[in-house]
Amino acid sequence: MNAEPAGPAANVIAAAVVVVLGGAAVAGSLALGAGSPSEPGPGTWPLIIGAALVLLGLILAASARRTGEAERFTRSSLLVVAAVASMIAYVAVIATIGFEIPTFLLAFVWMRFLGKESWRTSIAVSLGIVVAFYALFVGALDVTIPHLF
Repeated sequence: MNAEPAGPAANVIAAAVVVVLGGAAVAGSLALGAGSPSEPGPGTWPLIIGAALVLLGLILAASARRTGEAERFTRSSLLVVAAVASMIAYVAVIATIGFEIPTFLLAFVWMRFLGKESWRTSIAVSLGIVVAFYALFVGALDVTIPHLF
């Protein structure tokens, strides 16, 4: 059964969300210090990505009337809200308690509750992800990320 498309209003809302997220990324990158082309700062890549998001959001808004394929928001759209909320929580706690526990919990929640995987698979893969990330970023690359061990 095909549902009616959401229409231009949904496209404008989606475009506004993209522009706001891009604007937040730009503001955050400037707070970090964007640097210059010869000496990029920690905010260089967030600035580039944020600017691209703002530009793409504006293009989407400009084409909102011509694009009719937008899907209507349904109850299953709440899965996207849950995924974004879990990512926000992940970012909020990673600096305080390290990446191991939040990474395990994020992967587990996404697999078990959003992806409907089995408990066994969700636990095993989540642990595997943490071990692989630890081995790669802490062990092999010696990245300075907050970690417990």
